[in-house]
Amino acid sequence: MPIRISSVNKKIAANGQALHRAMMSRQDAGGKDKQPSEAEAALIEERRALKEERDKRKAQALLPKPSALDRLVRTHHPQAKDKKVTKEAQAAKETKKTKPHKSRAEKHAEKAEALEAARRAPKKPAK
Repeated sequence: MPIRISSVNKKIAANGQALHRAMMSRQDAGGKDKQPSEAEAALIEERRALKEERDKRKAQALLPKPSALDRLVRTHHPQAKDKKVTKEAQAAKETKKTKPHKSRAEKHAEKAEALEAARRAPKKPAK
């Protein structure tokens, strides 16, 4: 299980002090030739694990990281579509024919004819 601490170096230093105290208490008891106690062995094992964790974190920090531009481009822009697929999709679609539009001259001529027809029409008698 990973060691969940922010600073491994501080933990190593604290462990080193505890290990030193345990070694000195063993020597004071007159056991220079004795094997390390269980507490001392646990501290030695913990120190080894902390140093491995520190080395692993250091190696990971040296690896190249994506730049801010790379992260921005990758997260905010969709992947480019294949041009062949889009052209084939457009070719497969049926295109609608546009309505025939009247030109400006045709519209004016039609309006003039309507005005002329209205002028020639007989007037309705007033009641």
